[in-house]
Amino acid sequence: MSSSVARADDRFDAEERPAKRVKLDIDQGEPKTAGETEDLLPPSSRLFRAQRERSDRVQEQDVGITEYVCKDVPALDGIIKQRFTDFLVFEVDRTGTVIHLQDIQKPVDIKQPEPEVTPTESPNEGVASSDLTADGIWHSEFDEILGPFLSDTTRASLKKLYEEGIEPPFVADGGWGQRMALKDHPVASTPEAAEVKETTVDAGPAQGRGRRGERGGRGRGRGNGRDGGRIGGPLKREDTRVVTSDVIDSKEQRTALHGAIRATFHNKLETETSDGNKIAIRWSHSKQKGAPRGKTKNGQKLPPFIHFTMHKTNRDTHDAISHLSRMLKQPAKDFGVAGTKDKRGVTTQRVSVRTLGRSLSTFWRMINNIPSRRTEAQAMSSRAERGVRVGDIVYASEALDLGMLSGNAFVITLRNVKAESSDAIDKAMNSILNRGFVNYYGMQRFGTAAVPTHAIGLALLKSDWHRAIALVLRPRSGEHEDIEAGRKAWLEDGDLNRALELLPRRVVAERCILESFKRNGGDTRNAMGALATIPRNLRMMYTHAYQSYVWNTVVSERIRRFGAEKPVVGDLVYDLAIEATGEAGLLDVADELEMENDAVEEENAPTAAEGSASSPGKKPWVAPSVKVLAASDTDKYSIFDVIMPLPGKDMIYPGGVLGELYQTILQADGLGEEQLHRVNKEYSLLGSYRKILQLPRNISWTQLRYTDPDAALVQADEDILIGLDPPKIEEDGKFQALQIRLELSTASYATMALREVTKTDTSSHHQSELTKNAEDQKHRQSGGAEPTRMDVDAQDDI
Repeated sequence: MSSSVARADDRFDAEERPAKRVKLDIDQGEPKTAGETEDLLPPSSRLFRAQRERSDRVQEQDVGITEYVCKDVPALDGIIKQRFTDFLVFEVDRTGTVIHLQDIQKPVDIKQPEPEVTPTESPNEGVASSDLTADGIWHSEFDEILGPFLSDTTRASLKKLYEEGIEPPFVADGGWGQRMALKDHPVASTPEAAEVKETTVDAGPAQGRGRRGERGGRGRGRGNGRDGGRIGGPLKREDTRVVTSDVIDSKEQRTALHGAIRATFHNKLETETSDGNKIAIRWSHSKQKGAPRGKTKNGQKLPPFIHFTMHKTNRDTHDAISHLSRMLKQPAKDFGVAGTKDKRGVTTQRVSVRTLGRSLSTFWRMINNIPSRRTEAQAMSSRAERGVRVGDIVYASEALDLGMLSGNAFVITLRNVKAESSDAIDKAMNSILNRGFVNYYGMQRFGTAAVPTHAIGLALLKSDWHRAIALVLRPRSGEHEDIEAGRKAWLEDGDLNRALELLPRRVVAERCILESFKRNGGDTRNAMGALATIPRNLRMMYTHAYQSYVWNTVVSERIRRFGAEKPVVGDLVYDLAIEATGEAGLLDVADELEMENDAVEEENAPTAAEGSASSPGKKPWVAPSVKVLAASDTDKYSIFDVIMPLPGKDMIYPGGVLGELYQTILQADGLGEEQLHRVNKEYSLLGSYRKILQLPRNISWTQLRYTDPDAALVQADEDILIGLDPPKIEEDGKFQALQIRLELSTASYATMALREVTKTDTSSHHQSELTKNAEDQKHRQSGGAEPTRMDVDAQDDI
């Protein structure tokens, strides 16, 4: 899984001296190279495995993934996710409808009669008779109106501020070469640069609370809490941009400028008189200020939200939403989704956003960057910018929240498949059709680098703040040059400013920690405070990874000891009363979201068990009633009813050896009840239940032939709509592929279903090695296909 956040400015004063590095407590006795990872895994991992095959990366056995449902079914050799279109994901809504991108044409606005308006004009505000700000474009009329008050240079700076939008921009990261160039050629001090000021965000321990009315995403799985499915709350950045006019000595002129700005930009910009009779202009972030939102310029009421289908390629959900927020000049917290889809592959889902008085056609033009970069014809005939396509745009009365879906549908293509016969392929596929797969948390949750996320999570749960920081900052083998150099600048040279200059913005946790050190003059002793500046969803990812590791490990032992055919004494199931209501199948999804969405809850928000006073009518989350099976119960349930808890508050554990195993693991890792249920809710584990096996829905498969590994074997929705030729399937191709279609609940990983079929490690590193050594690589581009492949460094969470 992955999170991203941009800082306001990576540039530092060339004359500023590097901060002195204070030696961390963890430095003593810790391994120094990325390959020395044996001691980084939780101590409990040594209870269940022999010698590790690789010490420079995390593999399935290191996170408790070891068993299969059908061990006797021969494996299929095949490669997962070789091309983007080899992994298509389609959201399934609560009605069971599979979401496809269907219409990318410009929507037709509904014509409404113009209401009769009596013209009125207040002093200094008659300069703007209509709202030219709806499209987010700087119009020539703005220059005409502001010309008498502002110089050309100041208007140019204001235009830049306006075109950036209400949210501080994510400054493009030019990569290694760009940063090296900036090192030797600092940015010149120009009037334009001086006018629009940006500073690094001070994301201290109180980050996320903000001012009243500016709260970010908060909520839990089934909609408990406000803005449960909103994007960007914990990642909100302070807006310090301001444009300052020249000195205006005349009070009348200053008053006129205040009025002109207010009227021209319809209160979206605000002004104040600063020292020396200058006017400071900035974006207004006050809620409900000025004209009411949700209306057209004629005062007609519009629905409060726009819903649309987002089709993205090789971008995670947060990254895609950030791109759309920049296009719309609208804060990311105004967006809502039913579920997040990660980076690797082509994914399709519904998204909501606040209307803000826009017509559907205006929204469509802004989202397609028309006319700044594209024409309408280009928007409908070529692929979308940045891999993010929007379509099927409609008004709606409600926002989308996390949990407003029933699962995901997949079209997965395995390449270079080798099997004894077609019957062997059918046998392998029938095994997951009839008996399912182990519902493990996939490798995406733990990462595949030398420093696993669950090791950082364990340090956080033990309040070992210095160790957690040391693990986050530790070098990883195979990183990009800029990241490697940035880590080295701090860890070896102690040059804090240089490290921040080199580390790219996508390295979120590391930058947050180092920026905290910088604000404290290089003092590293407040490790807990430095960790608190990391966006909360990322911090919680670490602790949730540790819970997932424990769950995987216990489930593997359950299957190793008792098989995967039927329940046994001591197993847990949902109470029969819950089964009778038909809700049992939804509880895995709801509880999974409950734990996941705890990551985007504000720091001062109540826990799920406490509920939220700000959510009237919504029931507080409580742990569902579960039953420990006795001998007389086992025939009443199937193996698909068996659940296992993630360690946490108010959880019931299985009986017998499995219940004891939870305690053995936690004790080996130095955790007790006080660590799991601490007063500091920040790192207190909520816990949930999860089915140990999953059965795919609507599963089917097709055997295909191909020669060129770069040739697409399935067509994405966008490619169909812009008229690209469909894939050509070679009946006599040199190599075999297997195309699988299936649906899974939102709590399940498709890669774990594929693992049951291929019986091979699903980590990106291993799949990359399979791709590199595959026979079909000798025929790359033999058919003239575009060589679009998966990014090995990308993490997914599907």
